[in-house]
Amino acid sequence: MSGNTFGTLFRITTWGESHGPAVGVVVDGCPAGLVLDSSDIQKELDRRRPGQSDITTPRKEEDKAEILSGIFSGKTTGAPISILVRNYDVDSSKYEALRDTPRPGHADLTYREKYGFRDWRGGGRSSARETIGRVAAGAIAKKILGMNGIEVFGHVVELGGIRANSIDIENIHNNTEKNPIRCADPDAALQMEAMIHAARGQGDSVGGIVEVISIGVPAGVGEPVFDKLSAQLAKGLMSIGAVKGVEIGLGFKSSIIKGSQMNDPLAMKDGKPKPLTNNAGGILGGISNGEPIVCRIAVKPTPSISKEQRTVDLSSMTDTRIKITGRHDPSIPPRIVPVAEAMIALVLVDMMMRGGFLETSIMDRL
Repeated sequence: MSGNTFGTLFRITTWGESHGPAVGVVVDGCPAGLVLDSSDIQKELDRRRPGQSDITTPRKEEDKAEILSGIFSGKTTGAPISILVRNYDVDSSKYEALRDTPRPGHADLTYREKYGFRDWRGGGRSSARETIGRVAAGAIAKKILGMNGIEVFGHVVELGGIRANSIDIENIHNNTEKNPIRCADPDAALQMEAMIHAARGQGDSVGGIVEVISIGVPAGVGEPVFDKLSAQLAKGLMSIGAVKGVEIGLGFKSSIIKGSQMNDPLAMKDGKPKPLTNNAGGILGGISNGEPIVCRIAVKPTPSISKEQRTVDLSSMTDTRIKITGRHDPSIPPRIVPVAEAMIALVLVDMMMRGGFLETSIMDRL
């Protein structure tokens, strides 16, 4: 199986399966001298951890980060950083009956078609538990970005058709983590939470939209043509299992408005040309323009639902029906927020390194 590595200069390789002994990541390309310990990584893993509230899976995991290499005396050495997170609360019994009946909406059938064999325990490599490695690596990327005055933060803007009211960046920054939905609009968050409980009670699930904003990214990040910053961000975000769509700035709305409405007017400010609006979402021609980078992802409903569904029995090659039992999130958007932040942080660090923005920044600050 290939395709487990992401990035060019700042690279990550995730490994492990949902019901295996552990999952983790190897981070290669992190500059030497970065002050780093497990607490930097743990705070991000805790945001992603299951069992945080009654709207998430009841699976209980500590998700404790163990740093195996690349750190000495509290600083990165420049060597690969290996991070391990052990799986403890594993129950594969519910999946025994599903080994020959692929679950609709899951990768069960495509994995079997491609490899002829798959790990059926909890989805194996296709499980959302793989994202632990992304979040752990993203914590390192976030620390590097923070040293350069860049912040990445996300929030749920829509869930099950319920939309958060218009909110500004300060509101998002201050209120997102104050409710289990991670929605900066507290009234909408209550409605979203009620919808999740209702869907779960019906044996169903709901999806939504998550927005991630990056502030402080300098102008000039990104390479023209194939390695556009927008293209790399889209790849990173689309690599998250539950994501079915990505937009930047006005995104799909730009297809139904006029150019006079879409274009961001320019004016001189502090001796420099600046856009007066940010419909482009901080990126033009695949290159950052210094404005906040605004990305949104469409997150599908959790495919593991307890409603009866049609499928096939691969052992007898006949039609059948299944009802999925076990522990699953009734809605993915609240827990995908730190994952999306991590992928954007990883892309930004890698692209900024490629553009020469971060070559000496860490050592200069020691």
